[in-house]
Amino acid sequence: MRADRLVSLVLLLRRHGRLSATALARELEVSTRTVLRDIDALSSAGVPVYAERGRHGGFALLPGFRTELTGLSHDEALALLIAGSRRGAQAFGLGSALASAVLKVVDALPEKDRTTAADAARRLLVDPGTDLLARRLEAEEVPDTVVSEIRRAVFAGHRLRIHYAAADREPTWRTVDPIGLVTVRDQGYLLATRSGADRTYRLSRVLAAEELDEPARRPDRVDLDRAWQERSTRFRTGGDQVAVLVRVDPTRREELVGTALAVLSEEADADGRLRLEVAFQDARHAEWALWQLSTDAEALAPQWLRTSLRDRAAAIAACYGESP
Repeated sequence: MRADRLVSLVLLLRRHGRLSATALARELEVSTRTVLRDIDALSSAGVPVYAERGRHGGFALLPGFRTELTGLSHDEALALLIAGSRRGAQAFGLGSALASAVLKVVDALPEKDRTTAADAARRLLVDPGTDLLARRLEAEEVPDTVVSEIRRAVFAGHRLRIHYAAADREPTWRTVDPIGLVTVRDQGYLLATRSGADRTYRLSRVLAAEELDEPARRPDRVDLDRAWQERSTRFRTGGDQVAVLVRVDPTRREELVGTALAVLSEEADADGRLRLEVAFQDARHAEWALWQLSTDAEALAPQWLRTSLRDRAAAIAACYGESP
């Protein structure tokens, strides 16, 4: 959110010429202390913001300040290429670069178009912090220093040392050959090989990274979408995963799909309910997911899952069958 706010702050100064910290805070719906921190951040990034003292003072941009599209940095250009997914920019550590790039694009527009664009932006909200059920949508936090080092190694084609904390294991250092970066539902992943074997690392579990001065052992060209699909298939079909046949109310479909690993098949029943075959990580995962949907979903198979859910419901009923 801060990247968006910095762009908004500069647009406000361009439109009004000079604004006090209090006025900026009111427009941006933040505290004056936050505004002062943002002003410092803009100054550090090379945006010529200066303060005027006195009764009618405030913050303003140097007269004639404009940015040029030819001044786009590598990261800014990269951020624009993935700007269709703002979350992707954040996951890959390019949020501030995207804000800076957008500023340069907006600033390069003619005055009338710049005003129209600013007004239009107020009519669009992309990826709010909660959904309609007030559930918070939290993106994973990855330190910029870590993801920047990983990104450089991926683009340069160099090997990479990462200090990785796998689930339920002590962090260890490992050397990998990076192939590419993927973001899915706010979660970033590094696709790589290690000793020739495919590996997928979650960026939020990388505690430190170091680009090595030696070439990565990888093909010159890669179909990243195909590589991701192949790894996803192996993940869904490996381990102790279970397939469950479920009848579900259409209004609860997204909740079911959101907790499952994969949808293997889907069709509509005559009564309007949906019949889905979905994969879960293990038996415990399947039982938990179906229990959350109460009577809006019915597990048709396997039988052990139906029995487990029935026994759980009977235990609940017995607990509340008598007054305390």
